[in-house]
Amino acid sequence: MIKAPETTLTDSARVWCDGATDIRGGSALGHPRVWMEIDEKGYAECGYCDRRFVLKGGPADTAAQ
Repeated sequence: MIKAPETTLTDSARVWCDGATDIRGGSALGHPRVWMEIDEKGYAECGYCDRRFVLKGGPADTAAQ
């Protein structure tokens, strides 16, 4: 498995990504906002920027194991 370029831990199974959350200047420098649902794997990946969203305490949360 290839490591995701950026991983974000979240408490919610429904997440969104615009690729510019942490960029000064905002979403004009990112991509269209997409909504994702974290499934039984415990994570979801953005199809634009490959950011991985990991559900805290879920099966993909290595810090919880």
